[in-house]
Amino acid sequence: MPPTSTNPFDSARQMKSPQKFASVHASLHNHFNSERHLVDRQTYRDRRSAALVEGQSLLA
Repeated sequence: MPPTSTNPFDSARQMKSPQKFASVHASLHNHFNSERHLVDRQTYRDRRSAALVEGQSLLA
């Protein structure tokens, strides 16, 4: 049965799949993030890595 929540982070959490979470998180992050073109590549990578680690810790 599919999740009843419309929050994609909830569905990723229910699936307990870090890869799914990363996919959903990246999709939403890219959609709402206008910062990418304002920072250098390394800073952007560091922030994305930190967000992924935080997301994985939520699933643990």
